[in-house]
Amino acid sequence: MISLNSNSFLSNSGFSGISRSVSQRKVLPPVVLALGSNGRAGELNVSAVMESTLKELRDGNTVLEVDSKSAVSGGVRDVHGEDAATEDQIVTPWTISVASGYSLLRNPHHNKGLAFTEKERDHHYLRGLLPPSVVSQDLQVKKLMANIRQYTVPLQKYMAMMDLQERNEKLFYKLLMDNVEELLPVVYTPTVGEACQKYGSILRRPQGLFISLNEKGKILEVLKNWPEKNIQVIVVTDGERILGLGDLGCQGMGIPVGKLSLYTALGGVRPSACLPVTIDVGTNNQKLLDDEFYIGLRQKRATGQEYAELIHEFMCAVKQNYGEKVLVQFEDFANHNAFDLLARYGTTHLVFNDDIQGTASVVLAGLISALNLVGGTLAEHTFLFLGAGEAGTGIAELIALEMSKQTQAPLEETRKKIWLVDSKGLIVSSRMDSLQHFKKPWAHEHEPIKNLVDAVKAIKPTVLIGSSGVGRTFTKEVVEAMASFNEKPIILALSNPTSQSECTAEEAYTWSEGRAIFASGSPFDPVEYNGKVFVPGQSNNAYIFPGFGLGLIISGAIRVHDDMLLAASEALAKQATQENFDKGMIYPPFSNIRKISAHIAANVAAKAYELGLATRLPQPENLVEYAENCMYSPVYRSFR
Repeated sequence: MISLNSNSFLSNSGFSGISRSVSQRKVLPPVVLALGSNGRAGELNVSAVMESTLKELRDGNTVLEVDSKSAVSGGVRDVHGEDAATEDQIVTPWTISVASGYSLLRNPHHNKGLAFTEKERDHHYLRGLLPPSVVSQDLQVKKLMANIRQYTVPLQKYMAMMDLQERNEKLFYKLLMDNVEELLPVVYTPTVGEACQKYGSILRRPQGLFISLNEKGKILEVLKNWPEKNIQVIVVTDGERILGLGDLGCQGMGIPVGKLSLYTALGGVRPSACLPVTIDVGTNNQKLLDDEFYIGLRQKRATGQEYAELIHEFMCAVKQNYGEKVLVQFEDFANHNAFDLLARYGTTHLVFNDDIQGTASVVLAGLISALNLVGGTLAEHTFLFLGAGEAGTGIAELIALEMSKQTQAPLEETRKKIWLVDSKGLIVSSRMDSLQHFKKPWAHEHEPIKNLVDAVKAIKPTVLIGSSGVGRTFTKEVVEAMASFNEKPIILALSNPTSQSECTAEEAYTWSEGRAIFASGSPFDPVEYNGKVFVPGQSNNAYIFPGFGLGLIISGAIRVHDDMLLAASEALAKQATQENFDKGMIYPPFSNIRKISAHIAANVAAKAYELGLATRLPQPENLVEYAENCMYSPVYRSFR
């Protein structure tokens, strides 16, 4: 142990701004600096000791008393209360009570820009570092939206938002939450796809952890390099199947970053509790390997044992470093890895695959909601999928589970109402020997059919779902065939980004003569047909995963169960109103997403308690209210 006088330590360390502020305030008692657990020289762990030291200085107004029960803050104890969704309180946003104003303005967690008050500017050495005007956060939001709307290129808007996130975190989330319907396509699909394609050229300040084959054997040490210790949600990708764009290697980082910004904005999980991760095992995209600006490993993808060992080391390190209750969300892994990873770690870790489970849950919610427009029960409908990958088979399985739950019929029976078409045609029993394992449950007795339109005419589905990743595959002939034997055909073109959508909203409404109930993965503008305006729904995973993750967090769940996915779907379906149905919408508007997420979180948490998978005891009486109280608030706090 090393004991230093705080004044001499600060003044001799070259921190002139800090030492100056010490001389003007109450002298701190000696500070004990303990070597970190790894024992390496120069790495000092002072936060715990400093926390106890500062608590002795309450008479000097250096810290905030936080009620740990009221300051739930997304389920993680937040010592300083800076992120707590509680009433406004004056806070000191740093462990040591002194800081240079210049550093404060460059700290995205605490920077408020022109919103710093006159008093704060005096107390925190900001005089002269800001123009004299003092503005409100709402005015800042208004100004930034005006600036963003001036950009005509979506990628410019994306970069402006990322710049803001790096500069002023609370303002970024306030802007996104207040303008969610307008900005969601900017920070996520479809613009994030282009951002990933160009990530090497637009990368400024790296966000998240890049774990490559170079870090094999050292992943636990790499995790400890991340400054935040109370991590609740990790979104991880290996970049092999980014949206419908294919292998983008290390540049897939845009997906975890985007997903986690939605976890905070839409689900209320604190930004400091979120960790984006990219596992870089190389790329098979030759264009990237030849690109001088590519930021990842310049080698073909590692596979087999080498790949499995790296992933396993990562999963073990995550559990060791962050505990049993950290949620690991797999994102945009290729089919051959996605199912295996979910099966392998689903029994040992709290894991969730958004492409398989999140997509399935949001689509099922849309189908339950659509029954208000077409009538009948799920079991009375017939489903045909174009695409039999992780999304298609995941959706199909959840639909079958819901039908089984409603009718008490065996799962093997309810699966027979669902048909899938892949690149080789209709999946039938005569193809069983050549099918991948995840396609085999969907091989039914039927003569082989090669193309989609013939499958539509033969199966006569009431619901057509596209998850193929191939654009313009719902042709005029296909849509007209659907409309020929359905009064209100349900058509879901789910592939992202917009260029990969199986058909456009205008095509679906026009070719069905305005009778289609349509939803897509990427957003489409309202369509006018024969004097009526149709508002296409967006079957966006962002409806589900933020609230789903929040539900796991507030219940302290240790495993994900299929019944939790059904609970999330049912909660989302209940949020659609008659007003939405009158416009042809099967999903509620995103403007209500925080309320929607709270209801989803409450349903998921209730199911976790019911299944005995929850660890936060006792169970809160009102889970919706509890979920809302746990949500992060981006409103500025007042600093002492």
